[in-house]
Amino acid sequence: MPPLPAPCPADLIPDATGQEAVNAVYRAAKQQRAVFVAVERLGPHWTVKADALTAPQHVIDTTVYDAVHTAIIHLIRSREVHPDSSAGPVHFVLPDVESEHRARELAAALHAALYGHLEPLAHAMPGTSA
Repeated sequence: MPPLPAPCPADLIPDATGQEAVNAVYRAAKQQRAVFVAVERLGPHWTVKADALTAPQHVIDTTVYDAVHTAIIHLIRSREVHPDSSAGPVHFVLPDVESEHRARELAAALHAALYGHLEPLAHAMPGTSA
């Protein structure tokens, strides 16, 4: 699997449906020392996953973390994702996204934000100060 660009277009976000696929995408990110990001279909909904532990040299600064955390809280309050979402600081899981398209949009925005590009996050989550 080639490294993902940052920011990554939504259509390049890997589909990691199934444990084998999740493991393969996570392993590739770890080998590349890159931030892991993927979407996964779970029943009728999708889950967004991101993890910066695969990129040990990568530091998520306070401004980025605060913007991501605020955006995830907004998604929970608007009921776009499940309340048990994980909002970091290095591991992020957003379950119960209605569509693959929206899951990919959120995953791409989260991935970009974790690399310091906050504009896609603000675009994907109107009404936040990301």
